[in-house]
Amino acid sequence: MAKIAFIGAGSFGFTRTLVKDILTFPSMEDATLALMDINEERLEYSTKACQRIIDEGGYSAKLEPTLDRKTALQGADGVLVTILAGGVDIWGHDIEIPKKYGVDTNVGDTRGPSGIFRALRTIPVMVSIAKDMEQVCPHAIMLNYTNPMAMLCRAMQRETKVTVSGLCHSVQGTAGMLAHWIGAPMDEIRYTCAGINHLAWFVKYLWNNEDATPKIREAITTRPEIYNEELVRNEMFLATGYYVTESSGHNSEYNWWFRKRPDLIEKYCTHGTGWNPGRYAYILDEYRKMEHSWKDGIISWLENPEPLNLARGHEYAASILHAWLGGEPFCFNGNVPNKGLITNLPPDCCVEVPVFASKGALNSVHVGDLPQTVLPLTSTTAMVEEMAVEACLTGNPELVFQAVMYDPLTAAVLSLAEARDMVKEMLRQNQPHLPTFDTVEF
Repeated sequence: MAKIAFIGAGSFGFTRTLVKDILTFPSMEDATLALMDINEERLEYSTKACQRIIDEGGYSAKLEPTLDRKTALQGADGVLVTILAGGVDIWGHDIEIPKKYGVDTNVGDTRGPSGIFRALRTIPVMVSIAKDMEQVCPHAIMLNYTNPMAMLCRAMQRETKVTVSGLCHSVQGTAGMLAHWIGAPMDEIRYTCAGINHLAWFVKYLWNNEDATPKIREAITTRPEIYNEELVRNEMFLATGYYVTESSGHNSEYNWWFRKRPDLIEKYCTHGTGWNPGRYAYILDEYRKMEHSWKDGIISWLENPEPLNLARGHEYAASILHAWLGGEPFCFNGNVPNKGLITNLPPDCCVEVPVFASKGALNSVHVGDLPQTVLPLTSTTAMVEEMAVEACLTGNPELVFQAVMYDPLTAAVLSLAEARDMVKEMLRQNQPHLPTFDTVEF
């Protein structure tokens, strides 16, 4: 009988989706599901949702809700993490302070000044979860959904011996999008995607074993509805020759090209028809709306008399856990240490590459060099993330500034003096939430 722990189980959408998927596997239909959150009300709602899934599916799984993290982790085989360190009000400063200086952010949870400061707050919590695992479930696997993915995983992989991989929707989502654009069934597509989280590249994309890149280029350049769906990513593909993971809204923040002037923001970041409009503070505004109405949606779901759809979805986590417990091996793109996997990125940095999960093991695939046309952006970003992780773990405020000053968008918009002033203001604002820093002055 497996035990799966959910840390941050009050994340209603993620928890019920992952539980639904997990219980579709016979190896886990009788699992103990330990649900842990620091918010008792949210935990109660997630527990009710999971119990409804168990009841409608006729499963023999058992729920163990708790506010105590070590209790949830004790003896676990797998750990799923979906936390937010600090509330939306704290995160809001990550977006609003850079805007005062001219750094315009769309999402702000992964990299850039906002992503780095989210990491500074979240890394200590994530490392403490992993250290708890070393004590009470050292042979468990952690699957992390919390952003900023690469920096959090890098810190845990550096500071602990726990098996950790980060999961993201962007690889399988983008692969399916490209297949749809060229009219290809997904079962005829094969690809290799590698890089770092949210900035991984389809270095191979084959349809029936033939390079599909020309067909992707044709679709983008001849069909305006496709070009407009992903303005930023399509421009990056046309320039580099390789398609990048994650949405145009996210990617507009990660480079030098699209958000450094108002006219460019207007042209590339506000008119795309994909899921994530690139306008300023889009995701922050959405979260603030949800803060006022989150109960309504949950209660509506819980009280809906229609039977649940209990079919397995497209998340990787359940299939990875099934393989980890001894089921069929499963291949996915995961965030793992760069042990010679991508040979022209820094050693040990967190990379996103193909990984095979099997019983008690993750086996990462050697990719080799990234193409030259995507390397400058990817390697610069990887080094920024390395500096940010080091800054957090050592409590070095000067290194926080140095990480931010090399961020591509920041460097495109601000002078060094302006970047320094921005970082000082952000450090002072975040000081109560930075436990690894003795001082924020530099």
